[in-house]
Amino acid sequence: MPEPMQEEEEKKKPEVDDAIHGAWSRMWSSVSPQSPLLAWMDWASHLAVSPGKSAALSSLAFEQMARMHALARSAVNPQSDKIDLPPPSDRRFVDPTWRQWPFNLFSQSFEMQSQWWMEATSDVWGVDPHHRDIVGFGAKQWMEMCSPTNLAALNPLVIRKSVDEQGANLARGLSNFFDDVARRISNQPPAGAENFIVGKDVAITPGKVIFKNRLIELIQYEPTTETVHPEPVLIVPAWIMKYYILDLSPHNSLVRYLVDQGFTVFCISWKNPDADDRDMGMDEYLELGFHAALDVVNTNTGSNKVHAAGYCLGGTLLSIAVAAMARDQDDRLASLTLLAAQTDFSEPGELGLLIDESQIALLEAQMAEAGYLHAEQMTAAFQMIRSYELFWSRIVNEYLLGERKPMNDLMAWNADGTRLPARMHSQYLRRLYLRNDLAAGRYEVAGRSVSLKDIRLPIFSVGTTTDHVAPWRSVFKLRRLTSAPFTFVLTSGGHNAGIVSEPGHPRRHYQLMSHAVEDAQIAPDEWLNIAPRQDGSWWPEWVSWLRELSQDRREASIVGVRSNSSLPLQDAPGEYVTLP
Repeated sequence: MPEPMQEEEEKKKPEVDDAIHGAWSRMWSSVSPQSPLLAWMDWASHLAVSPGKSAALSSLAFEQMARMHALARSAVNPQSDKIDLPPPSDRRFVDPTWRQWPFNLFSQSFEMQSQWWMEATSDVWGVDPHHRDIVGFGAKQWMEMCSPTNLAALNPLVIRKSVDEQGANLARGLSNFFDDVARRISNQPPAGAENFIVGKDVAITPGKVIFKNRLIELIQYEPTTETVHPEPVLIVPAWIMKYYILDLSPHNSLVRYLVDQGFTVFCISWKNPDADDRDMGMDEYLELGFHAALDVVNTNTGSNKVHAAGYCLGGTLLSIAVAAMARDQDDRLASLTLLAAQTDFSEPGELGLLIDESQIALLEAQMAEAGYLHAEQMTAAFQMIRSYELFWSRIVNEYLLGERKPMNDLMAWNADGTRLPARMHSQYLRRLYLRNDLAAGRYEVAGRSVSLKDIRLPIFSVGTTTDHVAPWRSVFKLRRLTSAPFTFVLTSGGHNAGIVSEPGHPRRHYQLMSHAVEDAQIAPDEWLNIAPRQDGSWWPEWVSWLRELSQDRREASIVGVRSNSSLPLQDAPGEYVTLP
């Protein structure tokens, strides 16, 4: 539904519905119960009229029951045939103790049930693909919760450690649990985060806030080389995260690395919105964010060419801005870099499981009351997607084994959550995730549609192999949507760790290929097979690419030169990044 029509419908809704929807949203913690219910009804009703599939599932269940019976019989009767267990398919059961009685019974039962549910939720005739994925996701979440690793009495590693330490691990785990509860109640950061203070331990690359409005602070970093390339780099981070993921500790700061390579670097720091910012929309993020920053960069450097780089949602916003600039024949950019940023949302990955009309409507009901989306809700969504890595493994390690993983700078940054203004978040979900307007050429800026096909700037795009937020195959789709020279890098790691991949980081590797405009299109998996693999960080490749598109270096200028539009306000990292 076009947005004006949607707004008109909103005006017609009875006020009592708004109150009911808000209460319903609070009751379900803004997680729609209708979405999984409709998905389950779709799956169950189609499975009911598929006797062949049902028979195959019954046969698999009986086969698994027979294997479990044989396994139990071999344990109690030494004369029976020995059962050769297959190697564990789940990394939770790689320890040899899981192959001993009775723990082999627990692990094998879990793996068999997981296999059965995977078969049951896939390839069912007539089921909507989105519903199929939701049911499969729900089954996976249920199995994750029921894993024998989560129970101390069924986990041999916990039992062994408890015996060896005479229960000291459980005492530490209980202490860790109470500490986490106390910190959550008092809105304190997780244990260890106090060692990573913004402006003291992280985000310490020297610079100045040279511009500020009601949405952004613009930071210009001090040069560390006597000469710099005349084309500055403007970084547009996502506002679903604090900008300093790109300026963590000195050894893994992408900002510091660029500065040390002879680039003048500017970075946007977004304000953490509150209820007063509820009406901030995508248009405001374009005008008060990117365009305001670009104007200041042009004025302060005297350069009419800028390298623009966007990360995650910041990259999506930047691609919209660049398409609009191409439409309007604004040629102030020298290149476009997108870091783990999607422009085509037709296959958004596991995050798409949590996005449909029912879910968005419930989020809008909650945001209508609060004016924003809570950071805790985004955290919970990511924990659902990666429940084992982000939740259950932590329960086992910290509360049962009593082993708290040391906090690092990336973990501390991840705990420093942000909110999202209601209007922007609704527009983002509907225009991009639900309708995919940008890829379809329907997205409007200033009342006129923009097309990614208009972009002619050289593009450097980075995807990460285990990205759950912006899957790399989805990121790669930009190759088909533009008419520009395109360099694509696929780096090891996830959405955050793959980008924060400094030179010298162990076990890092990447693949890279450049494509001219006239080159034939290739599918992502074909690209994966032919792109050469190289060890190390992709950062030097990006710097080399930027240098090829830059002019000879000149003498570095003083940060925050007084101008009509800006002047030094304060030292980096500024005030917005520290807003609670």
